[in-house]
Amino acid sequence: MGPLLLVLLLALILFGAGFAIKILWWVAVAVLVIWLLGFLMRSTTAGGGRSRWYRW
Repeated sequence: MGPLLLVLLLALILFGAGFAIKILWWVAVAVLVIWLLGFLMRSTTAGGGRSRWYRW
């Protein structure tokens, strides 16, 4: 009974980790797309140069 519970617990942990990693990949792709859009759509300054689109 003990080894069966260990195997089931391991399967549950690995399934949860796989789901979390898949979600994190989608979050990373969304952040990359937002960053690229902000980089490409930044405004120009009065001198014709590009301004920073981020706040830090």
